Amino acid sequence: MRLPLLSGLFGLLLTAFAAQAEPWVELTTPQPTRDPAKVEVIEFFWYGCPHCYHAEPQVAAWRKHQPASVEFIRVPAIFNQRWAVLGRAYYAMQQLKLGEDVHKALFDAIHRDNKNLNDEASLTEFFAAQGVPREKFKEAFNSFDVDGKVGRANKMTRDYGLEGVPTFIVNGKYRVDGTSAGSVEAMFTALDQLVARETNAAK
Repeated sequence: MRLPLLSGLFGLLLTAFAAQAEPWVELTTPQPTRDPAKVEVIEFFWYGCPHCYHAEPQVAAWRKHQPASVEFIRVPAIFNQRWAVLGRAYYAMQQLKLGEDVHKALFDAIHRDNKNLNDEASLTEFFAAQGVPREKFKEAFNSFDVDGKVGRANKMTRDYGLEGVPTFIVNGKYRVDGTSAGSVEAMFTALDQLVARETNAAK
């Protein structure tokens, strides 16, 4: 008489284990994407994060192999004011139309060259060394547009339930990070699986 009950409990345990074994977390409240016609992948990062720095070459390599149907969006995670300063620098870079070379240079300056770039003054000097006039950088850094983007990034950090970086969000539904995947390499394997899943679901 107890065997069916035990069998049922065992089945539930296996189901729970399988759910935990997935290298991603399914969001309780899915978030809207920018373009429903594409599979959206958001990378949340912080310039001060060594894990983000070391993962950056793999992010770049992964992006090169994505089809046009995948939209990659980079968002600076903002947990507090210290993170907001470098998030503001990222959006100032966008406004100034600075490319991937400057993005990499800022990472290198912090992690390879051990530069302390945690305030407007030090960032102004860094960007001046990249050929950006000081006043032009300050104008972008303190602009209304950058204010709005920083505020949105702060809200997204909360809405997606981030616990750390780097973290990837696929199509507003799935969160992939080092904790869920177990390693940087496994994160990209999980991203490939989710992108394939969402691409097939859209057909």
